[in-house]
This record gives sequence, structure tokens and C-alpha cells, in this order.
Amino acid sequence: MRILIIDDEKNVRRTLQVALESMGHEVYAADNGGTALEQLKAQSFDVVFLDLKLGQENGLDLLQEILELSPSAAVVVFTAYASIETAVEAMRRGAFDYLSKPATPDQVRRILTHIDRTKKLQRRVAELESRVAFEEPSIDLVTKSPVMQRALDVAFKAAESDATVLLLGESGTGKSMLARAMHRKSNRQTGAFVTVSCPSLSRELLESELFGHARGSFTGAHVDTKGKVEAADGGTLFLDEIGELPLEVQAKLLRLLQEREYERVGETKSRRANVRVISATNRNLVNLIQKGAFREDLFYRLNVISITLPPLRERPADIERLALQYLNFSASHCGKLARNFSVPALEAMRTYSWPGNLRELRNVIERAVILSEHSQIEREDLMETLQTTSEIRLGGSFSLDQIETEHIRQLLNNTKTLEEAAHLLGIDPATLYRKRKRLQSSSP
Repeated sequence: MRILIIDDEKNVRRTLQVALESMGHEVYAADNGGTALEQLKAQSFDVVFLDLKLGQENGLDLLQEILELSPSAAVVVFTAYASIETAVEAMRRGAFDYLSKPATPDQVRRILTHIDRTKKLQRRVAELESRVAFEEPSIDLVTKSPVMQRALDVAFKAAESDATVLLLGESGTGKSMLARAMHRKSNRQTGAFVTVSCPSLSRELLESELFGHARGSFTGAHVDTKGKVEAADGGTLFLDEIGELPLEVQAKLLRLLQEREYERVGETKSRRANVRVISATNRNLVNLIQKGAFREDLFYRLNVISITLPPLRERPADIERLALQYLNFSASHCGKLARNFSVPALEAMRTYSWPGNLRELRNVIERAVILSEHSQIEREDLMETLQTTSEIRLGGSFSLDQIETEHIRQLLNNTKTLEEAAHLLGIDPATLYRKRKRLQSSSP
């Protein structure tokens, strides 16, 4: 952590600084309130050790100014045994804790451990509040699809390490959901899971969101601001749609991955961050490298372990279970009773191609829950696309009868006469007539 010591006794400052630096912290010191406030204006601190008696200055008066300049800093006040009441008053005004002079290294270490745990909990709460606000349904990662199971097996093995992981797959296949699950199964689960959407901001704002910025580094930068990298320290940084990351920011991300160091926008001072990076993209990064839009060296750093998530159309056996989970989620959020799907509705969902994958499935079901007036979700409650589309694919989980039926249906739609369709099928018109009659009688 970055720590500021404010004490007018040189020996106290020096002894505490040596102890803190031996614990691996970055330490600054000031012998009076004015110097301390200048440092607080110039940069942010995680912890401030404040002497309540600074010569002729009153530490309680300085406390308020510190918290105004750096509201996220944990202020620990120094006090003599005779002024415990003053320390309690300081905590009432916003101090985090107090230390009696002289303090031992063990006492300092315990307080810093408490601060670190508190900050991690605060980040975790913020993450959970963000997730609730986003109203993302919790979908289990159980699958009947062999290709999906292989992807999950690799992901959960990788989760136990700090290896950088690249998640590949079409938009909406659940890459962010898998990244969050990997975080929960890792040894960083008590840390924050922080998401950065790479296409959502301009280069300048994205760089600031990632690495933070110093006060005055650009118009509107009135205070030092921490970035997502710092927020993810000790946890996981998820970079969504990494293929959209601007080249200028790619170089800084590469440095973070290689050296675990970065700089805030407008600063020249290097900072360190202990983050595990998981990235995701639906784009072909190799093609982007060939076009000069993505750094090859960054690709190799991100691609230590790559996992491809299959599209939903290749997981037909999972559709009913996923649909029921989305149905229960949507019903509870809409204040309606959870219902079921009719057999024709389930069949329509199993045979649809789902170009939008899980995201489209959720949207279709949410719409059906809101608009349906039936006791269960019927085929007609689903969007028109699902009612009219039955995409049978060679190699998919379909019977020969289903494939033949769909092939005949499409040929009849695309040919002018029964005879022409029969010729293309290699059967006589009478046989095709009987098959067409069977199709018509079985249509809903």
C-alpha cells in the first residue's frame, strides 16, 4: 500500500518508515500539516498515520482536511496513553483506528492487515452491488455438451493458477460468466472481480479507467483517481472484448502483464499491481495481428491458456435447462408465477440457431414471460423468428427424419413445381406428394 506518515518527531517517522518499508509498502513522510496536505494533493494514499499533536498544530483539525482530500484513505491516529479520549473523538470524526505511542511493528502490522481486509470487503460489496444493479441471472455451469464440458474442465484447472487466460467465442456465449466463475474458484476469490469493457470508451477515457489518472492530467481531472487495475489488486481483472483495445493502451497492458507495473495517466511514477488477467473476445486476434491492429507480443502474453466456448446452437441438449433458469429468473423479477414450456415451444428453441446465443435466449424468454397470457409458455409466445425458423444443421443433434423433413420443406419453398422438387430429391412425384401431405398434417 501507499502510506503517508505525519509526525513532527524525526525518530518516530524514521522508525515507522523503516518498519513499513520492510513489510513491502511504499512510504512517504511529512513533519507538519502543510507538507502533508501538499503531498495529499499531489497523489493518493491508502493509509495515513497521523500524530494528533504536531507541535502547535492540532491533528484533529488536520484530520478533516485529510479526509476531504483523500476520502478513501484509512487514517490511523497516533496518541499517547493520556489522550485516548482524543483518539476516540478522532475515530468519531472519520479516523479508521488509533495506535498508542510507542507502537510495535506487530501492532502496526495488525492494523494494516485489518485495513487491507476492510478494503477488500468494500471492493467485494461494490462488485456485488454492481452485479445486482445489472440484474445478471446466475446460470449454473452444468452441461450435457461434451465440447462445453471440455472447455469447463480446462477453465477450472486454469482457475487454480494465476495464469493469464483468453476466452474465445461468439458474442453472448457466456465468456464473462465463465470468467467470474473462474475467479470464484481461484485463490483470489476474496479479492475483487473487476470488469473493463474495452469498446465502451475512447482511448483516453479507457486508459484512465484502466490505470487511473493524476489530478490535472486532463480537463475535469480535479483529484487523483484510482483505476480498475488498482481496484483489482489482489483479485481478477476481466478485460471484455480485448480485440477492441486501442494500440496505444495495448503497450501499457503488455507492461502490466510482463512487469506487474503501470503508471497513472499524467504521472511518471511506476506503481505495482498484483492482478490476475482474464480477457475475452469474439474477434480473430490472429487476423487483427496481420492487419496491424493488435500487438503480437501482447497476444502471446494473453494467450497462455485459451478456451473456446461453443455457440448455443452446438449445445442443443443444454437449451431446456438454460431456458428454465432464465424463465424462473424473469418470472421472479416480473412478479409472475414461474411456468413451464410447452413441448412445441421447447422444440422451437432446440431447433433455432440462436445467433445471439445465451443473451438472445434470455431476451426471448423475458419477452415471453411479460407478454404471455397462457398457463405455460407456448410456441406462439416466443418471438416470430423462433416460430418460423427451424434450422437443421448437418452434424447437429438431429434425427434423419428431422433432416429429411426440413430439407423437403425448404425445397418445396424454393422450387416452382412438385415435379422440380421431386427431380432434385431423386424421387418420383407421387412419393414426394405423400411426404408433403404428411408434412402438412404434422405442422402446428
